[in-house]
Amino acid sequence: MSSIVMRYPFKNGSTIHKQIKLISSNKIRTLITGPPPTTPSTHRHTTPTSAPLPSPVPLPFFSPEVSTANAGNGDAKPLYVPGSQADRLARVGRMSSPLRRGSHESWWSGDMGWFNAVAKTIPTYRVLDEEGHLVKGTKVPEHWLCQYKYRTMTLIPIVDNVLYQSQRQGRISFYMQCAGEEAAIVGSSAAMLEGDEMFGQYRESAALLHRGFTLDALMSQCFGNVEDKGTKGRMMPVHYSAPELGFHTITSPLATQMPQAAGAAYALKLDEDRQGDCVICYFGDGAASEGDFHAALGMNSVLGGPCIWFCRNNGFAISTPIIDQYAGDGIASRGPAYGLDTIRVDGNDALAVLSAVREARKRAVEGKKGVLVEAMTYRVGHHSTSDDSSMYRRVEEVKEWTVVDNPIHRFRAFLASKSWWDETSEKNLLASHKSAVMKAFSRAEKLPKPKLGEMFNDIWGVGKGDEVPAVIMEQRAELGRLLKKYGDVWEPWRKERKRFVEEGMDVMDCDGRGS
Repeated sequence: MSSIVMRYPFKNGSTIHKQIKLISSNKIRTLITGPPPTTPSTHRHTTPTSAPLPSPVPLPFFSPEVSTANAGNGDAKPLYVPGSQADRLARVGRMSSPLRRGSHESWWSGDMGWFNAVAKTIPTYRVLDEEGHLVKGTKVPEHWLCQYKYRTMTLIPIVDNVLYQSQRQGRISFYMQCAGEEAAIVGSSAAMLEGDEMFGQYRESAALLHRGFTLDALMSQCFGNVEDKGTKGRMMPVHYSAPELGFHTITSPLATQMPQAAGAAYALKLDEDRQGDCVICYFGDGAASEGDFHAALGMNSVLGGPCIWFCRNNGFAISTPIIDQYAGDGIASRGPAYGLDTIRVDGNDALAVLSAVREARKRAVEGKKGVLVEAMTYRVGHHSTSDDSSMYRRVEEVKEWTVVDNPIHRFRAFLASKSWWDETSEKNLLASHKSAVMKAFSRAEKLPKPKLGEMFNDIWGVGKGDEVPAVIMEQRAELGRLLKKYGDVWEPWRKERKRFVEEGMDVMDCDGRGS
């Protein structure tokens, strides 16, 4: 504690001195999740988000002084207010409601009602504890669905491991894992129906597999080979696309899928043939720091449309921890600001995620509106193959999460407690997964890449009978000219050409504007 002395001069020349104490704090900043427990509430109407707001206190009736000259004619007027009595009462009614000022439900108060949260705490919904025991009496999902979810949850770590190591060996260019988030991704996908639309961010490969995406299709996209039907070998690995499954193409820029999802939800609302379908949009805590997050939720809250905003709060935006991203109570606290039904769920509890997203989908479809789900989980793996997370977090921290709160171990313990799973089943399943993954991997690696000319397709929307724009044909012809000149004499190009269907001959036949 230190102090300073302040001098206050007076007009008569005298001076008074005051000593003011200064208090400094060296406390380490911790994550703020709402007001500190020691801080008294100054908001008199703190209520849970599900409780009805208190009724507004009626305003006292105001009767202004009237002119004595007109007191007996039935249309007495205040001395200083123009208009009839009906006009004055209507004006008072309009001005006395905070609704006119932009709030849906509020009341006038003579006391300042400061607040920094809509509730003191936001609960986190869970069904299973860390050991896989039911913590609350609840309806257990169907036996077959639990086993199907578990098969996908155990498949994706093997896929991740093989493709991650293959990037390290230079066999693919890039990869991102979903390690530690299997329950959040598979549980949410299992709650969606066949006609629903999915907008992924980066780590939703498990959701896609659970929806019916094949291992061959997944491997083909990562290798960019001729069987990559979604992105035709032109996108980075893990940027999947499966229109036939309602899965929209993943794009690299952060949070760009969110306004797209808001638009898709609005389109479903307007389409009479799509009533009952729903959109789910995946994003992370880092994407919630982007402007597109607010643009999307603002659009969806005002225009409407069934959409589940599913946030995987895994603790990090690449290397930026959540403590450096926001000071409020997570992402769930933002939902009420947009008028969205909101829930926070244990993202490592597959049953809790399934139950929460099923209810979220029901609310979204019935209300034709958005619903926010925040799944609290942890990113066990590195952000991507371009990242080394040991530079910004302790290795011991990661190991602790894999042991103490492993979503796969938790769900397996639950299945075993129901006698739905045993060691033999586990051994056979993992062996089957490894065999299938390696078979798909080996096959995809051997397939050639698409024709070189494929890179010039799908750039412009060309109608039947229309010509491809000249600029595209000129670029195609230029590539063909360069291949003719250097394709056989420069070793790097000669070697690379062999990886493509027709070895580039499809563009080498161009002449001028094209063949």
